[in-house]
Parts: sequence; C-alpha cells; structure tokens
Amino acid sequence: MPMELTQSRIQKIWLPNDNRPALPRRSCGPQLANSPTVIVMVGLPARGKTYISKKLTRYLNWIGVPTKVFNVGEYRREAVKHYSSYDFFRPDNEEAMKVRRQCAMAALRDVKLYLTEEGGQIAVFDATNTTRERRGMILNFAKENGFKVFFIESVCNDPNVVATNVMEVKLSSPDYRDCNSTDAMEDFMKRINCYQASYQPLDPDDYDRELSLIKVIDVGRRFLVNRVQDHIQSRIVYYLMNIHVQPRTIYLCRHGESEFNLKGRIGGDSGLSNRGKKFAEALNKFVEEQNLKDLKIWTSQLKRTIQTAEALQLPYEQWKALNEIDAGVCEEMTYEEIRDQHPEEFALRDQDKYYYRYPSGESYQDLVQRLEPVIMELERQENVLVICHQAVMRCLLAYFLDKSADEMPYLKCPLHTVLKLTPVAYGCRVESISLNIEAVNTHRDRPEEAKKGPNPLMRRNSVTPLASPEPTKKPRINSFEEHVAVSSALPGCVPQEVPTQMPGQNMNNSQKPS
Repeated sequence: MPMELTQSRIQKIWLPNDNRPALPRRSCGPQLANSPTVIVMVGLPARGKTYISKKLTRYLNWIGVPTKVFNVGEYRREAVKHYSSYDFFRPDNEEAMKVRRQCAMAALRDVKLYLTEEGGQIAVFDATNTTRERRGMILNFAKENGFKVFFIESVCNDPNVVATNVMEVKLSSPDYRDCNSTDAMEDFMKRINCYQASYQPLDPDDYDRELSLIKVIDVGRRFLVNRVQDHIQSRIVYYLMNIHVQPRTIYLCRHGESEFNLKGRIGGDSGLSNRGKKFAEALNKFVEEQNLKDLKIWTSQLKRTIQTAEALQLPYEQWKALNEIDAGVCEEMTYEEIRDQHPEEFALRDQDKYYYRYPSGESYQDLVQRLEPVIMELERQENVLVICHQAVMRCLLAYFLDKSADEMPYLKCPLHTVLKLTPVAYGCRVESISLNIEAVNTHRDRPEEAKKGPNPLMRRNSVTPLASPEPTKKPRINSFEEHVAVSSALPGCVPQEVPTQMPGQNMNNSQKPS
C-alpha cells in the first residue's frame, strides 16, 4: 500500500503521515547523504589558510550546510597566555611541541563533538598541518570516527604576497600586541622559517595519491585537484576556483520606489513611481561620482530594476535569478489582504520566515539556492552594481556579512539607499549611502511572538571555538561602520588574551514579499 503523506504547512513539502516523531532540522539546505567531512588546511604561515577557512565556511553556511572553523592558533593562545618569540615554534623546542600537539588534540575533540552531537556537517581544521606525521594523526582520527577528509593546501612562493599578508593580518594578531611592526615582522618571518625546515607539501602524484585534496597555488593562479569524493567536495573545489583577492567594491541597491510600493502591494511587475524615477537619476549621478573602472551593472528581469538601470546610460545585464521572491498566490496583494484572505498563511510566515514557502511560490531557503550562481559570479568579478529587490538583497547581504538564516529575512534594506561592500581580510566593510530621495518604508519588523529566540539548529554563523569555555564576546555589530580591533603588537610582548574576531556589520532597512 502506498504510504499516506501530509504536506508541511510551512515548507509545503510532503511528509509521511504516521506517528513517528519529526526529525530535527539540522541545516538550512538539503540534507547531504554523505558522512560528515573534516576539511584540513595545509600550508606555511601567512599563506591565506585562515582567509580561505573563514570564506569557505561563510559560503557553506549560507547554502545551508552547517560548518564551523576550528582554529588551532586560538587554542594555542588560550593555553599559552603570553607569547614571547618565534622560539616557541622551533622544531627542537620539545616542551612547546608537546603543547602544540595537545592543542591540536583539543581542537579535534571539539571537531568530533560538533560533527556527532551538535548537528554539524563540515568542520574546518585550520592549522599549518605541514608534516605527514600531523596529517596522519588527523586521518586516523577521521577514520576512527567515520569522517571524510578533504585537504586544502595553500602554496605561495611570492615574497611580496607573503609580506603583504603578514602586514595586513598577522601584525594585528594578539601575539604581537603592543610591539612595533618592524620587530613583529622580523619575528613572524623567523616563525615561518621554523615551519619551512620540516614542511612536507602534499604529494598527489605519489605519497598522497589516495587523498582527496586541492592545492591552491599562488593565490588561485593555478589549482591541482585530486580524488574528489562527493558532491560537497566538488562544490568546495568549484567555489575555491572562483574566488579572488583583488581589491574591488560591490554596490547593492533596490530599484527605485515602484507603483506597487506606494500601494503596499508585494511582487508583481509594476513600473517606477515619480520618486522612483528621481532615485534612478540620483543613482546615475552617484555612479558617475564613484568613477569606477569597468563597472558591471546587473538587474533582475523585472520592469522596475530595468527602468532604474536605464537611467544610468551604461550597459547592464539582466539576471532572472535576481527576480524578487515569488509570493505565489499572494502576488500583487497587500499584507492586509493576505491576512484577511489567507489568515493561516499570514501567521505561518511570521512563525518561520526563512523556511516558509508561499503556496505555489518560494521561500527564503529557495531564494538562497536560486542566488548561488549570482554569488559565484560576484566572487569572480571586480566592481559590480547589483540593482535588485528586498528579499534578494537580504540574501546577498547575508552571504557577505555571515548572517544566520534567522536574521536574513529581517535585514533592513531601505529603498533609495546604496550599500557599498568592500571585502577586507576576514570579512566585509559596509557603508550605507542614502541618496536623499524620499520613499515608502517597506520593512516589516519581526513579530513579537517570533522574537523569543532562534532555533539553535538554525544558527549558521561561523564561530571559532576555544578549548576552554568561550569568553564573553561582543554582540553582533548593529551599524554600518567597520568595527575591527586592530592592535599593533610584536614579539616579546604580552598578547591580548581574547581571540581575534571576524569583523561583522549589520545593516538597517528593506522591500517586497520580504
């Protein structure tokens, strides 16, 4: 007999109609049939391993695969409160070697906990892992626990790139707090030499031919891929082959105010209001003032974004993927009409806005999957202006600012405001620029009933845990300013005992069936 099915009211998916308890929602994306995976970073210091770790984790979390970074350096700073000099990293410093191994083991214990008990699917083990002995230890750990392993080795022999990375990132490390930059640079270069002496690169042609790995050579100039095992590893490889570190700026804005905005109607394909047309003219002036070289302009295929782009008198590209979230049977209705005609749907959406799917329409979860090609192409490009819609802009912002599925549907993206995103070392700097053209406010705040706290399984932010209980951390920034604690510190100085945090920003204001 065919099994009876019941449709989930929120997600509109079919479920068995029996008395079995519902499985917990472990992720915001499709469940992967594969074993949990440990991504193992490999490479000398200042080769961009932590940059890759955090960026990759942000991407995987955004597409709905629960991922967390375990940075062994943070465990070491927790165990050794006062860093004195590069002598700690000398291969003949037996006491220090013992401490470093203990820190690695502590991190692996937390990896196991995350993948087996906390709902994680991917753990990124961020350390140098430069010897076959250390990598063998990790492989044995993974085999004992039934985890897959994927190695990412970052190789860079360009001294200018290495020096730039040290200056931009390493000198602000807690290891070098209160020390001058010259002494810090000298000490860190000696630290690199300590690793160089015993470095055994991955060898996919012989010793490591059975391992799944990718070698990223000279910041993405060349790649070497070996034995990709599954779908998620292939997505990781594809992502790493698309990112770059060249300076660039991404501008996000919504179309000008539309006729439907004025009437409070969601969706549809209406044109710009008079104020919306004024915004398009102001946007043209703003773009000219930015004086950007080779600016790419992207729009959706809806009338209001195309009208906005036309005012710029520049070439633009239309993306169907950038169309606003599909509100299904609720298209072109006001929220009051939805509440009156579809009261249950109205309540369900307020209950779980990320997962809620409009009847015959889309959810934010669907929208994230639709926008993945856009993110890939944004990573490949340099200067881009994206003219889009409220829900779409929220999804894009959530990617760049590492926001959770719970936060995403409530990010504020006001009309007639441009958000300027500038990628920085481990995050993204955000500047909100109002073009001073009045517009309606289309943002709907989170209902009081939904403010009781997100389901912890829906939290997707990439956090670096510590071996001991985490210290009190600063709350997520709720402004457009970059909050980065930069400390000039050097060897032989007492380091800050709180780990560095990835810069984060929040935005204010938003639009559509958002």
